[in-house]
Amino acid sequence: MAPPRPHAVVVPYPGSGNINPALQLAKLLHRGGVFVTFVNTEHNHRRIKASAAAALAGREDEDDGSFRFEAIPDGLAEADRAADAYDLGLSAATSHRCAAPLRELVARLNATAGVPRVTCLLTTALMGFALDVARELGVPSMVLWGGSAASLIGHMRLRELAQRGYLPLKDESCLTNGHLDTTIIDWIPGMPPISLGDISSFVRTTDPDDFGLRFNDVEANGCTKAGALVLNTFDGLEPHVLAALRAEFPRIFTIGPLGSLLDTEEEDATNGGCGGLSLWKQDTECLAWLDAQEPGSVVYANFGSLTVLTASQLEEFAWGLADSGHKFLLSIRDNLVIPSGSGDGGGLPAGFMAAAAERCSVTAWCPQERVLRHGAVGCFVTHSGWNSTCESVAAGVPMVCWPGFADQYTNCKYVCEVWGVGLRLDEEVKREQVAGHVKKAMEPAGEVRRSAAAWKAKAAEAVRPGGSSFENLQSMVKALNSEAPLKR
Repeated sequence: MAPPRPHAVVVPYPGSGNINPALQLAKLLHRGGVFVTFVNTEHNHRRIKASAAAALAGREDEDDGSFRFEAIPDGLAEADRAADAYDLGLSAATSHRCAAPLRELVARLNATAGVPRVTCLLTTALMGFALDVARELGVPSMVLWGGSAASLIGHMRLRELAQRGYLPLKDESCLTNGHLDTTIIDWIPGMPPISLGDISSFVRTTDPDDFGLRFNDVEANGCTKAGALVLNTFDGLEPHVLAALRAEFPRIFTIGPLGSLLDTEEEDATNGGCGGLSLWKQDTECLAWLDAQEPGSVVYANFGSLTVLTASQLEEFAWGLADSGHKFLLSIRDNLVIPSGSGDGGGLPAGFMAAAAERCSVTAWCPQERVLRHGAVGCFVTHSGWNSTCESVAAGVPMVCWPGFADQYTNCKYVCEVWGVGLRLDEEVKREQVAGHVKKAMEPAGEVRRSAAAWKAKAAEAVRPGGSSFENLQSMVKALNSEAPLKR
């Protein structure tokens, strides 16, 4: 008799930065024969089920129904979704109120005819309660850290930074007097010397009880509760940090870049390509605009799903892009700009479109991985989120970086100083620097472009058969099929 089919319940943190890599991983496991239940929150499920999720579910279920979507409440009151600290409020709500619904879901799945018994809970970072649920139920677990290996080991040292007196900051002046840049941390295993400010945005506090600082400390160190750590990176990209992490984790699977490992040619274009789900309506018309441009001639600017800009910051970015002399594709999602109160909606500056219309295309939200892989794109102005960073490395596109939240500072440090594939903007956005950095990144024979091309080749090697990420994925599937489950 054949052994029962493994059944992984995938539980991502309910933000785009975690949903998309979790879905890509889930699809890869499903292709390897694993039965998958993908768990959205009810709020996000309502946003996507009518478009991308419905299309994906129909495609995945056409054979044997072995890729399912389920939803649980996120515990957040509707009135709190418009709060300024929405992301931290969501983190608090999920960590305190989602365990019981997840337990109930596992019990229901185990009692559903035709559904294999749950054999693994695969959660992303920031959902540590799910690892506790797995332990309570005796179910093996894995955790997908949504950032780089470097960001994980940095966040795992937040506690030690506090013990050594670096955190919290002594007073508010430390935020502006250069302290974050000049205080160098040179004792984190596997990392080069790094400024205190580049370890995380959460070090920017004078409050010893700061929720963001405590939550990220607990969640990063809580990853060690899982039977295995999964990272969207590849061995050659972060070898020293990975060596250090292997001293703390019994089993690590490096399987990135996920978008490259996933066979993108089979993706439905209406789903955004590369296995992603979007919480915003995708604009694919920008791809037709890119088709009409010369190779390597376009600058792409997108600030991710969480970054917010003031109207003046957007103005500096917009005019900087225009002053670079290159054509550009600018993504301005609905809630990107903080309303100014003047009734202008916080959009592009007056007169900008009239001046730059012939050289730019503005979109609300686009299929980013397809954009970065497009031959017309020669530079990426980015917030340095890890998914964006991975996608850009895989596509061989140089970056101009403006980090502002969580691990983005660490990613920027590595992009600009370790891998040499990007240039960093100052915190205060100035159009002259934006234009200058874009011009340098776009130089056809420039050092940044040469480095980007070299890392693209290494990323491609990692995901080919015989490459480290390809082989690690096979090992991960074997582990899920093993009679010796992943338990801590």
